[in-house]
This record gives sequence, structure tokens and C-alpha cells, in this order.
Amino acid sequence: MATSNLGCVVVAVDSREESMKALRWALDNLRLRPAAAAGAAAADPGVLIILHVQHPLSIASSLNPGSIPSGGPSDVEAHQQRTTDAIFKRALDMCADRNVTVRTEVMIGDPKVMICKATVTLYADLLVIGRHSIRPISW
Repeated sequence: MATSNLGCVVVAVDSREESMKALRWALDNLRLRPAAAAGAAAADPGVLIILHVQHPLSIASSLNPGSIPSGGPSDVEAHQQRTTDAIFKRALDMCADRNVTVRTEVMIGDPKVMICKATVTLYADLLVIGRHSIRPISW
């Protein structure tokens, strides 16, 4: 299945393997709009946006207290940044050998809400997400 001429594809990623599988699927199956040739109509080339949503500090600190530094908000923020950097490094490494324009975006909030908001604000043609669990989606 090769879908082409997409202007903006958003792939939501987190530390789970399922989100990286979703990114791999997008890279293997989707074709972004190519850059216009010289003298042709000026259509922007397609872009793949890798989106990661961080939980707000108040929520993040209560999720798994044992895995988060105890030095205060600045340490929690630094931990979140290191986690985000590691996620993006892995995702960008997957994209490195592909001929695709990639951008990264970070949002803070409830992932369900922020992912939906991002698809609107980024004018996404397609949203790709990995499976979270075997349960049905609960909203």
C-alpha cells in the first residue's frame, strides 16, 4: 500500500515499541508530496512530523515515582527532556536513510487531547499512531 502526494503526515511516538512500529509502517508505506521541479507550480514538499507528547509535570511525577528523580521540578523536567531526546534519536535514526523531510514536535498535556489538537494545528493529511494495548480505545 503506497499512498502518495501527502503534504503532512504526523506520527505520534512514545517510548513503546508499538509507536516505533507505526513510524516504520509510515516510512515503508506512505509517500509524501515531492518538491516541485524548477519552473513548476510551487507546491510545498511533504513533511513527516514526529510528535511526542510529554505529560505535565504534576501528572508525570505521579505516574511512576520510582523512575523519576527526586530533586524537584527542574530534575523532573530534565528527566522528561532526556526521555524525549532518546525517543527522537531512535525515531530520527529510523528516518535517516529515507529521502524524507522530517520535523519533530513536542507538546505537553494529555496525549489523547494533544495528538488530536496537533493534527488540526499542523494541518495533517494523516495521523499514524501505534496500538497502545489490546483494549478498545477509551475516550
